[in-house]
Amino acid sequence: MNPQAPLLPATSVHDRKNLPLWVALAFSAGAVNAAALAACQRFVSHVTGTVTRIGADYDSPRLLLDYGAVLAAFVVGAMSSFWLLDGRRLRGRTPLVAAPLLLVGGLLFTVALAGRFGAFGPFGTTVETAGDFVLLGLLAFAMGLQNAAVATTSGMIVRTTHMTGPLTDLAIALGAYVSPGLPSSVRDNAKRSILLRGAKVAAFALGALVATGFAPRLQYLTFFIPAAIVLVAAYVLHGAVRGEESAAEAPARAVSRASS
Repeated sequence: MNPQAPLLPATSVHDRKNLPLWVALAFSAGAVNAAALAACQRFVSHVTGTVTRIGADYDSPRLLLDYGAVLAAFVVGAMSSFWLLDGRRLRGRTPLVAAPLLLVGGLLFTVALAGRFGAFGPFGTTVETAGDFVLLGLLAFAMGLQNAAVATTSGMIVRTTHMTGPLTDLAIALGAYVSPGLPSSVRDNAKRSILLRGAKVAAFALGALVATGFAPRLQYLTFFIPAAIVLVAAYVLHGAVRGEESAAEAPARAVSRASS
């Protein structure tokens, strides 16, 4: 396989058999975001709010440093995805397809248990202590890792931890679908995009709803929910990529058998 080609081609990304995978990962990110909000009144699955706080808290060096560390954690998480996937492929090594999501699931399990035993302080307070920022940093690293892993695997088509891009893509696809006089191929592509992006947005919101409902009772243990989902998704993603590789290699194997 060409190391510069995505692990999953666009046809496979939009294939309905893979839709539950993207939906599950969007659900888990929505759950993480809502659980973080319940835990310390901060969103964490995207960096828009973090960057805003860096600008808004310019007069507080400590907060600038803390939020800068959370932003850096997201960046390092995304960088780690490259090292595990495309970085290995470009060096002629096998990409560790499931590793990023396995790490995400493991981190979320760790956060749940550490929080349960008091590592981050009381659940439901505002960001005030070093423990709160450790929590945000761990979650930001996990979300950067997940977002980059999914984006890399899908050829930058799918992102699951923030909804601004998917909602923009959904709106563009809706505009194309309802516009008269366009070729049928354009409308077909728009329809696939509407299904993919619409399902992700709905799943993200549903994940947030579920986490918000469980958080008052489970508190930090709420992170077990997205952790379990991401671990299952890691297995499914690994299978999807291996299946695509096998399909791509089938013609070469057939030629080899015929020539022998």
